[in-house]
Amino acid sequence: MADVGPFAPAGSAASAAAQRPGPAESGRPVRLLLADDQPLLRTGFRMVLGSEPDLDIVGEAGDGAEAVELARRLQPDVVLMDIRMPRLDGVAATRLIVEARLHVRVLILTTFDLDEYVVGALRAGASGFLAKDVPAEDLVTAIHTVAAGDAVVAPRILRRLLERFAQVLPDPNATVSRELDVLTEREREVLIQVARGQSNAEIARELQVSETTVKTHVGHVLTKLGLRDRVQAVVLAYESGLVRPGN
Repeated sequence: MADVGPFAPAGSAASAAAQRPGPAESGRPVRLLLADDQPLLRTGFRMVLGSEPDLDIVGEAGDGAEAVELARRLQPDVVLMDIRMPRLDGVAATRLIVEARLHVRVLILTTFDLDEYVVGALRAGASGFLAKDVPAEDLVTAIHTVAAGDAVVAPRILRRLLERFAQVLPDPNATVSRELDVLTEREREVLIQVARGQSNAEIARELQVSETTVKTHVGHVLTKLGLRDRVQAVVLAYESGLVRPGN
């Protein structure tokens, strides 16, 4: 995997990004950066997304290294990131953007069945992923969801991916990681349900509690485990051995 060296955030840019209100708070359009090595695909995305009044395409990148540089310089809310790109692939680019602590979130677009880097991208800090043939309205919704600080990967889809790449997971006979010892029994139950693809409403019905209570438990799980969102929680649930592929 290529390396473009350290990517420490410039003080002024990072500070401005941290202080800048999000699109939901300010009512401004979502600032979007397109990163794909195929100009025709970027043109297609620009035509579709550029017609949306609440999206503002601030730049385009033809490779991962350029995506990292533009993310730092332009401070978009969301980077729409391809995985397979020259100079620096989307996984490495995502990792550098996340490690820079910019107020920028990454939404991966993938061929789904062919990409073997999706789990790595989620580990790197991507806020989720979609297939490249996603309907336009779903893509727009996903961008707004990610810009608001949430994840867009359906846990059921992520579970299928983890089953496909089960070799990267712990031995099925291994014990559950002690990393989860910080969770209460109820928080573990909630994490299991999240990893099984249940929504907050479905978890509330399963555990016979209110949806607000479930949201609180999910928030505690993310905080205690140092996770960004539900996507990373699902990945950790599998990697820790709490949930096994096929269960």
